[in-house]
Formats: sequence, C-alpha cells, structure tokens
Amino acid sequence: MFEAKDLAMFAAKGISKEQVEKQLDNFRTGFPFLELDAAASVGNGILAVSQSDMTEYVSQWEQYREENHRITKFVPASGAASRMFKDMFAFLSADYSEPQSAFERRFFDEIHKFAFFGDLDAACVRNCGRGVDALVSAGDYKAVVRNLLEAEGLNYGALPKGLLKFHSYGECARTPLEEHLAEGALYASGADSDVNLHFTVSPEHRPLFESLAGTASAEMSRSNGMTYSIGFSEQKPGTDTVAADMENKPFRNDDGSILFRPGGHGALIANLNEIDSDVVFIKNIDNVVPDHLKSDTVTYKKLIAGVLVSVQKQVFSYLRLLDSGRYDRSRLDEMLAYVENTLCCRMAGVSEKSDRELAGYLHSKLNRPIRVCGMVRNVGEPGGGPFIARNSDGSFSLQILESSQIDMTDERKKRMFSEGTHFNPVDLVCALRDYNGEKFDLTKYVDSATGFISSKSKNGRELKALELPGLWNGAMSDWNTVFVEVPLTTFNPVKTVNDLLREQHQGC
Repeated sequence: MFEAKDLAMFAAKGISKEQVEKQLDNFRTGFPFLELDAAASVGNGILAVSQSDMTEYVSQWEQYREENHRITKFVPASGAASRMFKDMFAFLSADYSEPQSAFERRFFDEIHKFAFFGDLDAACVRNCGRGVDALVSAGDYKAVVRNLLEAEGLNYGALPKGLLKFHSYGECARTPLEEHLAEGALYASGADSDVNLHFTVSPEHRPLFESLAGTASAEMSRSNGMTYSIGFSEQKPGTDTVAADMENKPFRNDDGSILFRPGGHGALIANLNEIDSDVVFIKNIDNVVPDHLKSDTVTYKKLIAGVLVSVQKQVFSYLRLLDSGRYDRSRLDEMLAYVENTLCCRMAGVSEKSDRELAGYLHSKLNRPIRVCGMVRNVGEPGGGPFIARNSDGSFSLQILESSQIDMTDERKKRMFSEGTHFNPVDLVCALRDYNGEKFDLTKYVDSATGFISSKSKNGRELKALELPGLWNGAMSDWNTVFVEVPLTTFNPVKTVNDLLREQHQGC
C-alpha cells in the first residue's frame, strides 16, 4: 500500500507507518457513539453558584494569584476568517450587483459601524480612486467587498480572525488578539504583574501575529503597568491525519503523494502539553468584547478559576491522605462521595470494594488533570453540550460532546441533545500539575475512540477526512471535570461579519 516516498513523507512529518494504518482502519470501522446517561443540568452535573459562594470563590482565586504560581491564557487562533465572510464571498460571485439578501443589505446599511471602516475606506480610495460612500452611491458595491476581502485591499478573506479589527475605541481599534491581551491582565496576571499568553497560529500568519503582539503588548504595558510574555506555536505536522478515498485507501494527490490534513483543534492537546504553567485558561479567539463590557467576563473567569483551585486543594489533600495510608473506611467513603458528587464520576459497585481496592480506585480517579468549564444556557447556538457519558472502564463522568458523537437515530439520545439546557461556549480553566508538583502528560488522558470522520473534497474528488478527538472533547476525556453555570453575557462569538454589528461589539 505504501511506497518508499510515502514512508519518507511519514518520517518527515514525525508520523509512524502504524499510526497511518490505524487511521485508515478508523475509516473502515468508524468511531463508536458514546453511551449517555443524561444531559448535564443544574443539580445534575452543573454547579449553579450562589452570590455568597461566588464571593468566596473569587477571593480564593485572588489569593492564588498572589502566590507563586504561573498562570497562562491559551488561545487557539489559527482559524482563517473565510467562513466569517461566507455571505460576502457569495455576494461577489452572485449574478446581481446590488445587495439583495437581508444580510447584504444590513452590511451596507451599517457599514460605518465596523471598526475596520476607516481602513476599508482608505483601501477603496487607494485602489479605486473613491471611498466607500462614493462607490456605494455609484452602485459599485462589489468594489467595496473586493477591497475588504481580496489581497489588493485589506485581505480580510484570507487573514485569521485574530488579526481583524473588531472594536472601535475612538481614533483607534482593537483586534481580538489585542482584546485577549487586555482581558488577560484583568484575571490571569500573576503576583509580579506578569501576563502570560499563548496563541496557536498557522505558519503563514505567525510573523503578522508576532509583529502585532509586540506592538500591542508594549503599548498596553505602558498603560496598565503589566509585563507581557507572549508565546506562539503551530499545529505539529505529526498531528496531521491521512485522508482516505471512498474505498478507505489513502487519498492521493495528482502528483501521487498521499494527502494529509490538519487533525482539527484536538491536535492542540500537544501544544497545550508543552505549556509550563500551573493553571491555564482556554478561550476561543473570537469570543471577546470591548472594555466597557468586560466586567461579567472577568468576574466569571475568576469564579471558575476559584472553583478550580478549591477543587484542586481538596483533591490534593485526599491524594496525600491516600499515600499516607492513615485512613479508615469513613474517610474512604467521604472521598468516594466527593468523587461522585463534586466530580460527578460514578461507577456501579464501587462502594462494595474492599478498603484497599477502593483506595486504589480513588487514587486513580483523583490523580488526573482538572478542568472547570463554564456552561451557558442553551439559546440555540451551534456547538457541543455538557453530558454525563460512559467511559471505557464502565464509569460515567462529565464530558463535552458534539452532535457527531451522539447516535441521533436513537430517539432518547437525540432528545437529550435537542432538549439540553446548556451548551459549551469554550470557557475553560485547567490545572496541569499533580499533587507532587509534576506536570501531567496530557496525551495520556485522551480517548482515541472519540474522533470523527467528515466528507470533504479536493479538486472535485470526494474524500474522507479524520479529525482527532476535540481539544475540549475527547482530548480531555479522562480529566476530572466540573461544569459551572455562567451567564450568556460571557459568550459573544463572531461567526459572521455582521455579528460585529451586535450591541456587544459596539459602543466602545
């Protein structure tokens, strides 16, 4: 099946022949659906924090920040903004020249509200000799869109979201990268006023990110007194996955080489594994708001971080007690209740184990990376949701699942997904060290059976693509997890360009 040139390609990527064979086998066998117990809800897997408890958790986080801990904000930022402009690309290729759809009309009616308007107007003058308003008055709407999307203009159709101007601040504007720098200083700074951020980026855009980060961090340091340390990494070639043809054989390009594709955001578990920090916040690049709306985001980030350090403190205490051997059955039962009720990890028959067996079980369940995930009320947004799902060892635990992981032909499971009360806004804070201060090897806590297969095409030929277990899905399957309810005000993603016209992204 493989030729010498194929093996040479595998070696260059750092992928073994056995890995490729396993991936091809995944295409043949598919991935199993997960067995569900229930959609997580408040009182059954999701913690709703009272105001008094919130104050205590925030206080715990503030105290933790003053101690000698390293904190990092990790932001996946490699995605291109092309999907954000899908409707405008469609307008460019349409057989009409003036806005027809409600989306197109709103874009032009409110074009002055976009933070990038000044740059767009200048690009239009430079390339067309007339500004945006003059082009619109002359009916040349497509010239405006070309100057927004194409390389001779702003090239927004090819740039990543992190580099686009999202929010206006009078005479200046901020990109998502800059908003993450501003936000990180408010809840993720350490005792020495240091702010550590890490962005995963694509190789072709890394110089642009590095240039903007250098300029923006220097300016913010002058205004807020913080010291910024900003790192970048790229998805590793060894996490690419082989594409298959419709017969589940390697898909070959026109030149005969095997096609590999990026393995999805689950590949970033390797990047996260290299972060040398005690606590890491994870948040998507496009979920940012201007300064005057950051209050809720900051408060609830501190809340979930406070829950994390509280859980970690208790877990470490239990693990040290287990190591000491100075426990009796009542203490073991106390630990089991904590695992089942706070960590929502349950297994039938555990309470019947002997003291020694139960102690071993508890140690294995407690000694894992910990994540606390904010969950917002379901308002019909696309994305995964919080569930209680069955693990390979027979236990049930909290998981974030996508629809592709659920058997939608099973009416009970379909109903769980459609009637779920909450969804995942990608709002995580993670503890990456064990109770001895050693870093966990995060690659050991991935459930490799939770990838998924999608249909794609290249040059008009159909192919099958394999995505690795998602970063906050199967890649964190064997972590200890706590879900906390957070308000919808903390979730303000920009999926289309017109989302920037929402009030959450205006009025800076």
